[in-house]
Formats: sequence, structure tokens, C-alpha cells
Amino acid sequence: MPEFRYLTLADEIEHSIRCGTYHAGERLPSIRKWRAKTQLSISTICQALLELERRGMIASRPKSGYFIRPLREQILPPPQTRQTETKPGSVTINNLAFAILEAMGDPEILQLGGSVMSPELMPGKALARCVKSVSQDRLAGLIAVYEHPMGHLGLRRCLAQCYTALVNGIQAEDILITNGCFEAVATCLRAVAEKGDVIVVESPTFPWYLQLIEDLGMLALEIPTDPTDGIDLSALKSALDHNSVKAAVFNSNFQNPLGFVPPDDKKRALVRLFNERQIPIIEDDIYGELYFGRSRPSTLKSFDTRGLVLYCSSFSKTLAPGLRVGWCMPGRFLEKVRRLKLYLSISSPTLTQEAVYRYLSQDVFERHLRKLRTKLQRQMADMTLAVARHFPKGTRISAPQGGLTIWVQLDRRVDSLELFRRALKTGIAVLPGIICANTDAYRHCIRISCGLPFDEYLDNGVRNLGTIIAETISVKPASVGS
Repeated sequence: MPEFRYLTLADEIEHSIRCGTYHAGERLPSIRKWRAKTQLSISTICQALLELERRGMIASRPKSGYFIRPLREQILPPPQTRQTETKPGSVTINNLAFAILEAMGDPEILQLGGSVMSPELMPGKALARCVKSVSQDRLAGLIAVYEHPMGHLGLRRCLAQCYTALVNGIQAEDILITNGCFEAVATCLRAVAEKGDVIVVESPTFPWYLQLIEDLGMLALEIPTDPTDGIDLSALKSALDHNSVKAAVFNSNFQNPLGFVPPDDKKRALVRLFNERQIPIIEDDIYGELYFGRSRPSTLKSFDTRGLVLYCSSFSKTLAPGLRVGWCMPGRFLEKVRRLKLYLSISSPTLTQEAVYRYLSQDVFERHLRKLRTKLQRQMADMTLAVARHFPKGTRISAPQGGLTIWVQLDRRVDSLELFRRALKTGIAVLPGIICANTDAYRHCIRISCGLPFDEYLDNGVRNLGTIIAETISVKPASVGS
């Protein structure tokens, strides 16, 4: 029996979307143009467009037409969970991590690895106006003295108001401003642990956590983590039962690099597990505002009943990384974190805090975030489709519902460090998975950023990267279990 013509047309348009002919957010040609192109009736074309709406490929806008929706389905199979050895170990990634970070900072390189946002997605002009609105007398006063060690009071009050729904009873006095999120994480870790202590991290994890643990002379205890719903609680409980753990460092939402968000019941169980043992958790929630769903995901801090979760975040992924405005809510460790902050940097720059405070006071932040989330969702959908088009068969990829990055699992014959070096010679930087763990469990994985607007230049970069990967596989024999 022949297929209905409207279904054939719908399939053809869907194929064009998946092949990159149309990008997320773009407007489809009008019904009139489809009629001229296909010689089909208006009724058939309308049925095809309705079918594409049903499939979630497009969305109609009154008086504007049909637009490509960001695909939120799993385009390729998800990465497989690796069972890593759960015992403490010294970290040895520092030299490698520094070399990779240095290469990823080169402006002449296509940055597919760094978790950075394109400047055009940030409200740079609005922030500049906030700085210009500071009078000369006020400016002279701001830069003539040190800011309070706890940070700009007005800014802390704004943050307390913003986070009331996520953390019950939060007040300005509970918040400390830092130079970015990582200073918050580092200071909180120093406040709860010392040299030789065992620190729990997810596996894979954000590589600079491992670098920090190495620099502080601590030991990392890596727990197997699923790309879909997070850390293995049974493996975690066993590790806590058999090791003297001093603290944990977790990405709570859109984990870097895997991109998952654990369900609330899992977050609650995780916090309870640590609360019962009186073990602090350092929560890095820097991506929490970059969600693609209807509501912001919960924080670990919201389930904390004993003040043992030290919450950290910043405006680096939402306003501008160069502002270096981060903050933490250290719970019962506030006084120790405050003292460490005082010893390390006395205070954070007043002018950038004043700029953020003035921006937040305009009540435009949420509007900016809505636009930012929409653009990031489109970019992630386009990047995922590009990887599916250009990478070799067998590639697996995460499907985050927010954040900035995707995790790509390649054929086991691929050495991500070798891939990084070869790609760098062609002007492309990726983050090799080998530095996201203290073992070689993720040697065949890479992290790719979705912070850049997707265009032909970016698509060509992904195509070239896929070619390098294919060449790597073709010259190496398949290993057992690959």
C-alpha cells in the first residue's frame, strides 16, 4: 500500500533538519513556497507540517510561520557507565591539565572543548551601562577602599531574594562573595579538609576538581557515575562504609562533563547519606540556571538539614566570566570560609560587584536567562546533530537537558589525548576525557562545548574532527570489547 504523500513530505523535511539543512530556531519556508517547490496541494503540505509538529520537530507561531524546534531526544545511544575502582588515590593530572588549559585559551583555535559562552550571548552592553551609571564620586569611593570581606551587601541581599525558593531561610548574612565559582569551591574544600584527607568525586568529574585535590595534597575517591541519572548510590554507600571520607565535591545540576541532573529523590538520598555521617558536601551549581525544561532543578542545599552542604555558584556562565563574581553559602562553616577568604584575597573587587548589583536591581536578569536558555538549547541540538552526522558509527553521546557541554564516547581505539594533539594541529581544541578521572577509564571519551552559536564554520570544525577520529580508528586494529 503506497504511503500517504503528506507523510513522505514530512519525512523529507525531517531528514533535512537532521542533516543540518535547517538549524534549531530557524523559520521553515512558507506554505506557498513549499507548494511551488513540491507541486503538492496546500492541504497536503499543512498535513505534513502538522505531522512534524506531532513529532516534535517544528513549532508554529501565530502569524509568523513554522520554526525548527531544538531536538531533545537521544540522537545517538548514551555513553556507557564505567565501573571504576573505588579506593582513594593520589591525583597526577596537573601537568597534563595545565597544558590542555593553556591550549584551550588560544583565541586562534576553534574552542570545542572549553565550557565557555560566546560573548554575543551575554548582556555585555547592559553591564557596561551599569558601570557607566556609577557617578565619578561614587566610583572614586568604590575603588578607594577594600570591599567588605563578605562582599557587597546590596548584591548579597539580591542573591538571598533570588534563592529564597531554593534554600529556605537564606539571608544576606549567609552569603559570601568570591572571585568566581572556583575560588568558592577551593576555599570551601580547604575549610573542611586537610592534606592527606580523602575526597569523594564523581567519575568522570570536572578535571579542575582533581587538579585542586592534587595541589592540596588530598586523595580522590572516584565513584562510578551514570550519564543519565548520576552517581551510583550503592557504590557510594559502600565506599563511605570502607573509607574515612572527609568531604565530597559534586556538580549538582548538568554535571560537568556528563550533563545529567539527578532526580529529587536521589538528591535527597545523597544528602541524607552524608548528613547521617556528618560529612560535608561542596556543591558546585554553576550551571543550575541553564535549564531547558519548565523549572529550575533543585539544589543539594535544599535537602540539607544540618548545614553540611557548602553551596557554590557564580555569574560566569550567565552574565560574564570576566566579572569574576561568584558566591558561596557555606552553612555551618561560614566563619572558617570567611577567614580563609580574608587570608587569600582580603575581598573581591567592588566595581564588578556594584555592576552586577545594579544589573540585578533592574529586574531584567530573568528575561535575559530565558533568551539565553533558548539559544543554548538550539546550539546543543545543532551540535548533537552535527556529531551524529560527522562522527564515525558507534559514537555515543549524552543528551543533557541544560548546561553547556556534551560527553562523547568514541571507539575504544581512540586515544583522546592523541586526538587532542592531532586536532590542535588543525586548529581545533577538545577536552580529552583522560583528564576527567585519575585513571584511563575515559581515554576514549571527549567533552564538547555548545556555548558557541552554530554556523557553517562550526559545522566544518565538527566534520574535520570526525575525519580525524575516523582516520585514527582506521589505522588501529579493533581491540577486544571495543
